[in-house]
Amino acid sequence: MTEADGLRQRRPLRPQVVTDDNRTPEAKGGSSFSGRVFRATFLMLAAFLTIPLLGALVLLDSPIEPEPLSFKEPPLFLGVLQPNTKLQQAERLFENQLVGPESIANIGDVMFTGTADGRVVKLENGEVETIARFGSGPCSEVKLLLSSETPIEGRKMSFMNDLTVTRDGRKIYFTDSSSKWQRRDYLLLLMEGTDDGRLLEYDTQTKEVKVLLDHLRFPNGVQLSPAEDFVLVAELAMVRIRRFYVSGLMKGGADVFVENLPGFPDNIRASTSGGYWVSMAAIRANPGFSMLDFLSERPFLKKVIFKLFSQETVMKFVPRYSLVLELSDSGAFQRSLHDPEGQVVTYVSEAHEHSGHLYLGSFRAPYLCRLRL
Repeated sequence: MTEADGLRQRRPLRPQVVTDDNRTPEAKGGSSFSGRVFRATFLMLAAFLTIPLLGALVLLDSPIEPEPLSFKEPPLFLGVLQPNTKLQQAERLFENQLVGPESIANIGDVMFTGTADGRVVKLENGEVETIARFGSGPCSEVKLLLSSETPIEGRKMSFMNDLTVTRDGRKIYFTDSSSKWQRRDYLLLLMEGTDDGRLLEYDTQTKEVKVLLDHLRFPNGVQLSPAEDFVLVAELAMVRIRRFYVSGLMKGGADVFVENLPGFPDNIRASTSGGYWVSMAAIRANPGFSMLDFLSERPFLKKVIFKLFSQETVMKFVPRYSLVLELSDSGAFQRSLHDPEGQVVTYVSEAHEHSGHLYLGSFRAPYLCRLRL
């Protein structure tokens, strides 16, 4: 046989495909071992994370016992509610000189506010003057009208919130947001939806206190009508404003002034148009997603969240969208002012109109804001 014949008889080499069937025993064993190691490691990590989580869910107590609440679909952010950036045109005042200036009052051009660190301050000519301090003794004359330790119809007042006073100074209408929770627990109160809030009346002459409305869920801002025939009360956890009649044919009666608000109402203040300014530090986006609406019908999920996370942690997931809404005297939406990212006006709590400006309070920001109307 010649060399050429030998070459012709050779078969071409074909690429070998390695399958599970033709692997060597060593390869099969190594692959199987690696897979077992991976699965074992994954299961150990899953157990390492899951077991403590389940233990926490079982062993940890939730600070809240929420009830399911049901809301209507939020109003669409169209027309009067069309998003804008008008609040971003506001200027910041007294930055880093105030801590949570939640509410504002004025005598002439002199402004007053209370702060989260227990002070009442006067704002005049660009200066901040502390005129009273609560918790460590006043620094000027203060007269105690009513103690929160005094039980009213069997319950103490833990979270006295807002007030409005008749022009003659005789009657003071105020809210006690809860007999269980205090101001520092505001998010727990909102998430639990406790119905132990009240609207009360204090008579400065007789010193008597009466409960006008009970079983309110986080009553907050309160405002007398211009004619002083009714009082408006923001029921924050129900995204509505209630009305209680204090004089006239309807005296003693109550109804809903406006419901299904686009956000969670804080303070209410009169506008020069005859209507009312309502501030909202959190909105119910539509279109969009409202975490607070989503959780309202899921009490178990709310309990789990607050077993695992603090109020401050949860607040980081609430969009910092500030909204101020002007209502007509009948409760219709008239105009809205927005800061969608909370860039300038953040955690807005009140809109106080004075001399062509809106002074904007906040329960967390270290400043006031002023917006030219």
